[in-house]
Amino acid sequence: MPKKRVIILGAGLAGLSAAWHLRKKGCDCRVFEKESQVGGLCRSKQINGFTFDCDGHLLHFKSPYAFKLVKALLGDNLAEHQRNAWVYSQGRFTRYPFQANLYGLPPAVVKECLLGFIRASRGSHCKDKKDVNFLRWMQQTFGRGIARHFMVPYNNKFWTVPSEELTCEWLDGFIPVPLLEQVIQGARKESRGQFGYNARFWYPKRGGINQVPLALAQEARHIYTNCPVTEIDLAKKEIKIGPKTKERFDFLISTIPLPEIPNIINTLPNNVTHFFGKLRWNSIFNLNLGLEKNDGLRRHWVYYPEEKICFFRIGFPHNFSSSVAPEGKGSMYIEVSYSQNKRVDKNNIAARVRKDLARAGMLTGFGRICAEDVNDIKYGYPIYDINYHEARARILKFLARNNIYACGRYGSWRYMSMEDVILQGKETARLLTG
Repeated sequence: MPKKRVIILGAGLAGLSAAWHLRKKGCDCRVFEKESQVGGLCRSKQINGFTFDCDGHLLHFKSPYAFKLVKALLGDNLAEHQRNAWVYSQGRFTRYPFQANLYGLPPAVVKECLLGFIRASRGSHCKDKKDVNFLRWMQQTFGRGIARHFMVPYNNKFWTVPSEELTCEWLDGFIPVPLLEQVIQGARKESRGQFGYNARFWYPKRGGINQVPLALAQEARHIYTNCPVTEIDLAKKEIKIGPKTKERFDFLISTIPLPEIPNIINTLPNNVTHFFGKLRWNSIFNLNLGLEKNDGLRRHWVYYPEEKICFFRIGFPHNFSSSVAPEGKGSMYIEVSYSQNKRVDKNNIAARVRKDLARAGMLTGFGRICAEDVNDIKYGYPIYDINYHEARARILKFLARNNIYACGRYGSWRYMSMEDVILQGKETARLLTG
C-alpha cells in the first residue's frame, strides 16, 4: 500500500503537535509555515534584553498525557505557579475570581452581589446551558449583582458583543462557579481559596512560551518556513506555495484560521461560502512593555471589567519567569479586545493604553518604559453566537469530505487552551493513521 502524503498548513502549536505525533506513528509529513519562524502565536521575541511573547500564554493541565509530554519536551525548563490574579473595579483590587472574593468592595456592592447569589442558589443556579443565552446563564448562575458588577461588563468588553448574543457552548469550565458557603466566606474576609481551571499554571523557566513549539519542532521533520500557501485545489488535491511551487496531498491538516479558507480554496460551493460568511471573531491588540523596575508585588495578571479602562487584562511575565526581564526589571503585557462591533483607533490605541495604565496606577513602582512591542492579532477568539454551531459544523464537514482536517484553535475554530491544542494535534494524527 502506498504511503499517505500528508501536508500540514501552519507550524503553530497545533500543526507542530500533529507533525510530532504523526512522526511517532511512523507517518511522514511536510509542514509549511508562512512566517520566518515556527510557533504561530506562541512565538517569543527578544527586545532590549526582554523576552516578549505574542500576548499572554500559559500552560494548564487536566490531561496526564499532555503534562507528561510537555515535561518530557522541556525537561527541567518548566516551573509550576500558584495563581496570584486580581480584579480592578470600584477603584480597588480584589482577588480573582470576583464571584468568590467580594471582600473589600463597597458594602452596598457586597450586599447586592451576596443577596443575588443567594437567590440564584435557591433556584439551583442554571443547570441547563443549552436553552439560555450567556447573559441569562450569568444572571441565573451568579445572581444579578455579580452579573452587573463584573460578569456582564467584563464579558461584553472581552467578546465585544452583547452577552445576550452569545451561546454557552464555549463555557466548558472556563468560568468557576463557587459554592454558596465559599461566596459568603469570601464576602466576610479576604480569601485565598483557589477556583477554576487556571488556579495552577506552568511556564518555562528559561526563554518564553516559544520553548514549547521549538521543542516540538526539534523532533519533527520537513518544516518549511517563509512558505505561504496561496491556493488549495480540491480537484487535483494540490496546494500552491507562493506564486509557483505546487505540492500534492492525500490528506491536508489545516491550522489556517477558518475565515481565511475561502481566500485560498479555488472552488467553493455557494452554500458553503454562505456559512463562512456567518463566522465572527474578536481581535486582540497586545502591547508588551519592558519596565525599568519590578514593583515586587508578584501579581500574575489583573482583570479590568470597567469600560472606562480600554484594556480587559494585563499580565506580568517577569513573575512567570525571572529570565524574561533583565535583573531588577519588570515586564507587562496589555490586551485590548476589538472587532467590527467595537472598533479601535489603531493610530492611537497604544497611547490610550499607556494613558489608562497611568490612570489606573499600574505604572507606579515600575519606573520608565524602556522596551515596547506591539502585536495586532486579527483572530483572537471565535464568537459563539447563534450561527456559530451550524456554520462551523457545515464547514468542517465540507472540508473533511475533501480530506482536509481542521486543527487547532483557529483551524477548527474553537476556544481552546494550549493543552487542548496539543491534544487535538494528537487526535488528528490518530485519525490519519488509524
